[in-house]
Amino acid sequence: MAVKKNLVIVESPAKAKTLKKFLGSNYKIEASMGHVRDLPKSEMGINIEQDFEPKYITIRGKGELLAKLRKEVKTANKIYLATDPDREGEAISWHLLYALRLEDKKDNVYRITFNEITKAAVQKSIKEAREIDMNLVDAQQARRALDRIVGYEMSPLLWKKVKKGLSAGRVQSVALRLICDRDEEIENFIPEEYWTIDIDLKLEKNKVLKTKFYGKDDKKIELKSREETDVVLNAIKNNKFEIVSIKEGTRIKNPLPPFTTSTLQQEASKLFGYASSKTMLIAQQLYEGVSIKKEGTVGLVSYIRTDSVRISDEAFLEAKAFVTENYGEEYFTNEKKEYKSKGRSQDAHEAIRPTNTFRTPDSIKDSLTTEQYKIYKLIWERFLASQMSSAIYTTKTIKIKNNGYDFRTSGFVLEFEGYLKVYKKNEEKKKENEKDILLPNLEINQEFECKQINEQQHFTQPPARYTEATLIKTLEEIGVGRPSTYAPTISTITARNYVTKEQKVFYTTELGEVVNDIIKNNFGKIINVDFTANMENKLDEIEEGKIEWKNILREFYPDFEEMIKQAYEKIEHIEIEDEKTDIICEKCGQNMVVKYGKYGKFLACPSFPSCSNTKPFFEDANVACPKCKAKVFIKKTKNGRKFYGCENNPECDFMSWNKPTGNICPKCGEFLIEKGTKNKIICCSNNECGYYISEQNK
Repeated sequence: MAVKKNLVIVESPAKAKTLKKFLGSNYKIEASMGHVRDLPKSEMGINIEQDFEPKYITIRGKGELLAKLRKEVKTANKIYLATDPDREGEAISWHLLYALRLEDKKDNVYRITFNEITKAAVQKSIKEAREIDMNLVDAQQARRALDRIVGYEMSPLLWKKVKKGLSAGRVQSVALRLICDRDEEIENFIPEEYWTIDIDLKLEKNKVLKTKFYGKDDKKIELKSREETDVVLNAIKNNKFEIVSIKEGTRIKNPLPPFTTSTLQQEASKLFGYASSKTMLIAQQLYEGVSIKKEGTVGLVSYIRTDSVRISDEAFLEAKAFVTENYGEEYFTNEKKEYKSKGRSQDAHEAIRPTNTFRTPDSIKDSLTTEQYKIYKLIWERFLASQMSSAIYTTKTIKIKNNGYDFRTSGFVLEFEGYLKVYKKNEEKKKENEKDILLPNLEINQEFECKQINEQQHFTQPPARYTEATLIKTLEEIGVGRPSTYAPTISTITARNYVTKEQKVFYTTELGEVVNDIIKNNFGKIINVDFTANMENKLDEIEEGKIEWKNILREFYPDFEEMIKQAYEKIEHIEIEDEKTDIICEKCGQNMVVKYGKYGKFLACPSFPSCSNTKPFFEDANVACPKCKAKVFIKKTKNGRKFYGCENNPECDFMSWNKPTGNICPKCGEFLIEKGTKNKIICCSNNECGYYISEQNK
């Protein structure tokens, strides 16, 4: 009689392939290919009247796979559900329990999890097999139900107001709001003038000592105008510069913690320009297993969806052994470095780290793709550096006076590189070629003559637009979303064309502005930063077993239902009919109308579907082109961002992101533009000019 085998079910074939290497012939590994049950797409799937009971169905296309797994289950000795060690993974295991009809065989079903796919971790997980954690499952159910209710009740409003195919969600709408608010900040930003004074002081052998203006009587002064700058210049021009203070010190620079999901996404975005979704795809490959020469398929990194910065004692000892062996004992601290997690960290898993520190990036480079190598090297270096000694600099700060005015200069020398031997941040990599800023031997009361004065006018800059890295960082800081949600959130608002990304920064499209206004004006009380962050905390409390999962739905839905009702009433009054134009359809002779599409407005024939003629929509900006005096139209880039362009394009190449006024700057001769939405200003299109005037003072 054949011995029954143990069945292990994971999500992916890649993970299954890796596990086969660690488990003996008594185990059979199968993959569920992700979720097997979910809420139906054709309806909300949450029965509000029956206390928010979810309606789960088998996902289309999974029938054949489930039939195969049911056969395997019947002949299995023990069944191990080995999906990912998070809420989503726990929910997949729970759904498998029911989809495979194992409810009455729970004594034979075990849940196993491992933070890394290594032989030791997998074997340990089997020894520590447990039941399914319903707190984790319920936290996932609560999030899924909330998102389904919000999406399936708000989206029809957007379809009616704008167009079919749009969506709204708790987290994605907050992310959109952040980008829209930043756009508005930039639009309303009024630049302020300021000046700097840099001075080269004469040293021996034609060398110079560079110093900068600081203030007066040890108080910092901001120079706001040419006049203020001239006061300082006139006071110092015929006097010598004298050193009044030399302060030497030591600067300790500590390493950064190992990566969490969000910090890995941020650094990969800054260094390589990777979208967060791409980073997660590559990291998932490294976690599930890669075929390495002489080793076979191995998991290279620990679990990649985490907000924790802690590491295990075993990982610490391995890092210590590697550093002392390869760099020396002085590069390692005797005690494990502990880092504090940001905000309300779940701390369910370790930080992202290599599964074997001695498996260096270069030793396996020929087994990895270029992208896998970059991400693995980043994770390996950051982890190793996190447990290494601090870098030590000696610093020198020199205070110089001239006729009561203060000037300062400083320098540093790297005395011990510590963790910098392994890992440098993005900004440090940019300075790799710069030498230490050495200052000559100087003495108090030493005097210098001026060799050159460089006074320069500047203008304050508006806040920077969001990149993927800064948006993820902000979402994490304000407590919105979790490690598993950052990448899909950004993918969704980009795919819906609410935002567009140009040169790595986000811009709101016209479509995004419309959607944001609807949500802000009708659902501002529940689709906002504070409410969404608080909801994340409640989901954490469900996971901790502190509250029952349906309670947050019972609290949330009544107010939400009333907002939906009121929004429908408002929309009936403000619904916009298709705007007629004086442009005639050349196919049927009717006046074409303005429609909303994926990239904003376009012209369409009102006789559709009998006449399907369409044209690009160019709205008249009612201003003459500064270059050729023809009409200026409001146009769209292919990604949906608005700009102003000449009707004679391409013969005339005039283009501006801001509306031209039709007037010329009295200061420099460039064309003037309008900026701001609340308090409009007229300013010069030349950023170096700085001319502006508020509209009410024209």
